[in-house]
Amino acid sequence: MRTAVVIGTGLIGTSAALALAGRGVTVHLSDHDPSRARTAAALGAGTDEAPEGPVDLAIVAVPPAHVAATLAAAMRDGVARGYLDVASVKGGPRRELEALGLDLASYIGTHPMSGKERSGPLAATADLFDGRPWVLTPTTDTDTEVLNLALELVALCRAVPVVMDADAHDRAVALVSHTPQLISSMVAARLAEADETAVRLCGQGIRDVTRIAASDPGMWVEILSANPGPVADVLAGVAADLGETVEALRALQSFDEEKRRGGAAGIEDVLRRGNAGRVRVPGKHGAAPAAYEIVAVLVSDRPGELARIFADAGRAGVNVEDVRIEHATGQQAGLAQLMVEPAAAPVLSAALRERGWSIRQ
Repeated sequence: MRTAVVIGTGLIGTSAALALAGRGVTVHLSDHDPSRARTAAALGAGTDEAPEGPVDLAIVAVPPAHVAATLAAAMRDGVARGYLDVASVKGGPRRELEALGLDLASYIGTHPMSGKERSGPLAATADLFDGRPWVLTPTTDTDTEVLNLALELVALCRAVPVVMDADAHDRAVALVSHTPQLISSMVAARLAEADETAVRLCGQGIRDVTRIAASDPGMWVEILSANPGPVADVLAGVAADLGETVEALRALQSFDEEKRRGGAAGIEDVLRRGNAGRVRVPGKHGAAPAAYEIVAVLVSDRPGELARIFADAGRAGVNVEDVRIEHATGQQAGLAQLMVEPAAAPVLSAALRERGWSIRQ
């Protein structure tokens, strides 16, 4: 691939353009809002000038509702040898293209499983897709050259290709992406009218659950409008669990010992099923999640503190597998939770204490 055009210079389109441009591909940028294309070009994602002739690959990075129309226009204009989109739903846009009577041999639907709470070209980064799954949904009609161009794009963006059926993909993202967004927003919505005293008690748990609730509502309305059925199916299952959990909690309020035991059993059941589902979430490098030990270190809010911790861990010969920070409300300090192999935890704790760090159990 030597040339490409990116149609739609939001977070995903601009990030892909930055990755391609950084690896020597000449990228042309187009957007219904020319100022966004100019911004992306200023960031080094390519040029906002139109190509003089057909490019190797056209990447359509627009909301799902506009994918089919945008692709159809590009195909009719002969913009590229191959076409793909990066929308978060796949079945609907393809059926819309088929209804338009277009030859889809030169098209493949794709979806990079990566994103941020922020949108727009200024949120884009060239490494957004590093190590992330990138779904490809070829059909028996897909031209081999187009599939190879898509695979080359994935490789240049340093993502991991995953081949799926389009409708199976839509059911999968309903479960692992679209439903979590709605549930996160629903939990966060409880905070909007909550008493300030309650909000001040927020800890890392509520921050983890509500992180993606900061996403752009307009963008998510468009995504969910393109995949309503599968999302509704997953939410129906969640709603059933919620109903049973509410009943179990009410039973715990009863004076009847048998009802209380039944309520406790119902709560334990949903928590254990949650445990079973959680262990299926891939861990580091896509492997099964490891059972790491946490070494919690009190960190002051000063420049260079985290760098010192990692340097001291390195001197102790310990690899930090993962890290998260729990911020202390109203204080200029927090806990850096360093996740390490179980055998390394006592070694790291001793080494950090020796270097003056405060270790918390």
